[in-house]
Amino acid sequence: MTDFRDPFDSIKDHPFDAALSQRYLVYALSTITARSLPDLRDGLKPVHRRLLWAMRLLKMEPGGASPDVLVANPARNTTSYKKCARVVGDVIGKYHPHGDTSVYDAMVRLAQDFSLRTPLVDGQGNFGNIDGDNAAAMRYTEARLTQAAADLMAGLDEGTVDYRATYNGEDEEPEVFPGLFPNLLANGASGIAVGMATSIPPHNVAELIDAANLLIDNPDTDHARLMQVVKGPDFPTGGVVVESAASIAESYATGRGSFRTRARFVGRLVDGKWEVVPEKLSNGTWQLVIDQIPYQVQKSKLIEQIAALINDRKLPILADVRDESDTEIRIVIEPRARTVDPQMLMDSLFRLTDLENRFSLNLNVLDATHTPRVMGLKSVLVEWLKHQIEVLVRRAQHRLEKIAARLDLLDGYIIAYLNLDRVIAIIRTEDEPKPVMIAEFALNDRQAEAILNMRLRSLRKLEEMELRREHAELVKEKDELEKLVGDTGLQRKRLKRDLAALRKRYGPETDLGRRRTLVEEAAPAREIPLEAMIEREPITVILSERGWIRAMSGHRDLAAADTLKFKEGDGPHYAFHAYTTDKLLLATSTGRIYTLGSDKLPGGRGFGDPVRSLVDMDNEGTIVAFMPARTSKELLLASSDGRGFIAAASDIIAETRKGKQVVNIRAGAKLAIVHPIAPQADSVAIIGENRKLLVFALDEMPKMARGQGVQLQRYRDGGLSDAIAFRLADGLSWTMGGDSGRTRTESDMTPWKVARGAAGRMPPTGFPRDNRF
Repeated sequence: MTDFRDPFDSIKDHPFDAALSQRYLVYALSTITARSLPDLRDGLKPVHRRLLWAMRLLKMEPGGASPDVLVANPARNTTSYKKCARVVGDVIGKYHPHGDTSVYDAMVRLAQDFSLRTPLVDGQGNFGNIDGDNAAAMRYTEARLTQAAADLMAGLDEGTVDYRATYNGEDEEPEVFPGLFPNLLANGASGIAVGMATSIPPHNVAELIDAANLLIDNPDTDHARLMQVVKGPDFPTGGVVVESAASIAESYATGRGSFRTRARFVGRLVDGKWEVVPEKLSNGTWQLVIDQIPYQVQKSKLIEQIAALINDRKLPILADVRDESDTEIRIVIEPRARTVDPQMLMDSLFRLTDLENRFSLNLNVLDATHTPRVMGLKSVLVEWLKHQIEVLVRRAQHRLEKIAARLDLLDGYIIAYLNLDRVIAIIRTEDEPKPVMIAEFALNDRQAEAILNMRLRSLRKLEEMELRREHAELVKEKDELEKLVGDTGLQRKRLKRDLAALRKRYGPETDLGRRRTLVEEAAPAREIPLEAMIEREPITVILSERGWIRAMSGHRDLAAADTLKFKEGDGPHYAFHAYTTDKLLLATSTGRIYTLGSDKLPGGRGFGDPVRSLVDMDNEGTIVAFMPARTSKELLLASSDGRGFIAAASDIIAETRKGKQVVNIRAGAKLAIVHPIAPQADSVAIIGENRKLLVFALDEMPKMARGQGVQLQRYRDGGLSDAIAFRLADGLSWTMGGDSGRTRTESDMTPWKVARGAAGRMPPTGFPRDNRF
């Protein structure tokens, strides 16, 4: 009879928040300890460790077959390369039950010499490049281990580390690698877990070994002494770390900080400092060349950034950028003119592109107890040395066990040789020779079995001598190992000897071990104003009545502007002299003021371009003023209803095409006056459409960056006609009518001088009928 059970009977009631918290905690701990953070002892995450372990089991050794085989057949050197798909298949099938893409991506990174300071995988095929291109599919690429990976796994067969069962219980894998290669700091690591992250830059192996030797000799070595040896990060792509020594030391002391890194321009070392040397070209021109870029910056995107500066005209002193790289990086920076300051160009590029960026330091690792900790440089090295001492002792103990087993066999062999005739007789005459031999010669079962399994060819005099020699050597080795296990001083001495051998392989005299990243303090890149990058050249700016603008080279005769070509029905409206470094202020009747760069104006050929194509000007306003911002430090702004204020030119310069609303216009009014104020001016003269003139002190007007202002003149009918700032002692001057060109000056303005806001009185006789000063 079928047993039917109600599935709802197995439901248990739990508080939702407690259940969610418990399950999320399990997930978080799994992410931290089994995915994202590296182990302090070998510097690897589980996926990397499993990749290298699988490659080792596939016999993908560095350098191919053994040296003896290579002498006979040099072609066997490539036999250790195997398809990456095979490695990935083994990893995800036996050790790491995750997606093949993530595992292959991890393997690719281990093979990239621009990602790892000392690659652990020797790739054959397309493994991506520094431009950011992806690697070929795993079915096309091949790989094998590098010597560094072999150094990292050295001792796995010597009982140095514990093994654990794989996820399905069918195989075993090492919990950690025992090798002496300091992978954590040598290659660095990065990862994001739940609630924590890690970011460790690569370092120079020789410097790390030297620092470790200092701690072996004196465990109390202070942090400052270590920093004299470990200069700072040593990135695979080179570059320059431009932090101060104090800042670098503080980061390594706490385990948290960041490093400012820059690209390196071609140059030479002078007194320990890198001096950039521009490449000289014909006609006195020059160019800068970049041969090293910051770590983890894609070259193609970097060039796109620089090209965007040129296209957007954000760096006027830069003319071109070219990528002339082959196997070596070569990025050519071409200035706009030979008069450009190279240091100014470099500072601008550092500020505006990823030629300078920051690499964060967060030494968050799993210690020997699998606990995440943020550690300083000294703590990391001390814990790593403890691990290496433990590996050293476990290797010695494992070897002692092997020696004890071999000595046991050798003792049995020697007894057999000493009683060879009797042993042969027992074997020939006895049906069960093993018990007889054990009883007669006091052998154990293992010794007796070994004697019975000996080959006849071993029964020669020379073999007995070899056994005695091997026995003596093993006894001597056993004594040395027992001393090593019991003496910490000998352990430190042996570790220093092993580190010295490793340093020869990765020393500064080798191509792999030579320091690539310069460390020298440099000030932050200067923020250079755009005007300083523009070559100062004289121009004549012309704006037509219909709003067409152009800039002609040189300071032309302004009176000749009428003779220029304009569209039919159009003519000159504004014309003035300026320079390419000037900012131009364009004011409209709506109270909005726009800013144009003189260097961005269209050339003098043709009719120019509509000014509305340069700024986002609304269709309601008309242009009431157009002038260079350098004409005066302050401007007199007034609306048609007689209200106004003083504004600093620097306050009304707009940074965007939309301009800046400076004057808040009341209903029915419009911006009428935008006049520069002369430095010596102390008074303001205002005349209304009712032909009433008013003079008052300049300091009665407020200085504002934006607003309606105050009442300057009171009107019963009409509004403001004109206003001007002048020096009271000089009086007011105006041009007489007709073609005479004479100028009249009214020196005594006392009759019109009253308080601001009055109605005023009729102007002096002969004042222009258009009510304009």
